[in-house]
Amino acid sequence: MSGKNNLNESKTSNKKNIWRIIWKITRYFLYTLGGIFTLVILFALWIYFSIFSGPALMEMNEYHPFRSQEKKEIYLEHYESQLKEWPVAYKDEYIDTKYGRTFVRISGEGDAPPLVLLPGAASNVLIWEPVIKELSEHYKVYAVDNIYDFGKSIYTREMTKTIHMTEWLDELSKILEPERKINLLGLSYGGWVCAEYSAYAPGKLNKVILMAPAATVFNFTPEFIKTMIISIIPHKYFLRSSVYWSLEDAVNGDSLSLAFVDKHIENAWLGLRSFKFKQPPPPLVLSDEKLRSVSVPVLFLVGENEKLYPAESAAKRMSELVPDIQTEIIPGCGHDLWIVQKEKVIAKILEFLGKN
Repeated sequence: MSGKNNLNESKTSNKKNIWRIIWKITRYFLYTLGGIFTLVILFALWIYFSIFSGPALMEMNEYHPFRSQEKKEIYLEHYESQLKEWPVAYKDEYIDTKYGRTFVRISGEGDAPPLVLLPGAASNVLIWEPVIKELSEHYKVYAVDNIYDFGKSIYTREMTKTIHMTEWLDELSKILEPERKINLLGLSYGGWVCAEYSAYAPGKLNKVILMAPAATVFNFTPEFIKTMIISIIPHKYFLRSSVYWSLEDAVNGDSLSLAFVDKHIENAWLGLRSFKFKQPPPPLVLSDEKLRSVSVPVLFLVGENEKLYPAESAAKRMSELVPDIQTEIIPGCGHDLWIVQKEKVIAKILEFLGKN
């Protein structure tokens, strides 16, 4: 009998030990799950208060479109200090449109042919510093701060559709040059706006230059989309790693190129922290029909190492669809073509526009 009792006691003890182990594992799992859930909540709150908090998008207070008076003062002080480094003579103007006031920096002779420059996303007129000297020697250059981005422009209407951007640009171009057709050059996001405007208002245009336009030709690569999502995490490390990846050739180039990229990152980071969060109209791929409807001469410039889409395929599609187009794949660069291959890019632009 005692042997049976000992066996039963042993079985009972083993069951208790098994349940203890199961409970320990379950408790560890619950603690881990709770910790992960807490971290996710804290991470979400961090992003919210870093990016999305603050006054409403269309709240027209004295510091609109900034999050606060303090952030406005900090940003504008920094931006003004950067603007003073503009390498050529200039005149600043504000142009009122139905979408708000647009900041424009004008360089070059007043009677020279007009050339309007649109920057990429999360940037402003400072992005043109590498090329503005040469361009303004031949053209009256209007460098524009996107009405719905970082800089000194001030939007007064929400802009969520493509038509909002093309209407703004149309009104702006007619005010800047009421009597003359303009030449139009856009980089990245600005290139997409230029492409859409080419189909929207060809009668206002002389020639158009699309420099690595965002979307426009093809959807973004999955790697680029992933990198852009990571870049919105509110820490400079993630923005820097994203920009370094996008502008890899410039980062790995000479010290001046790297310094310019780092300055661009500082400007974008300060903009992200200073302005109300807004989602501009997303750049879209233009349909075959819309590309075929573009009737003005177009120069399509893309670096061979472009990260947004395959350069050769993009050039091929544009060549097949746009009636009057010149495509150029610039070697040794990617989305940073106007930095890394400055001389070649400027030469292609001036040749296309007719000023050798």
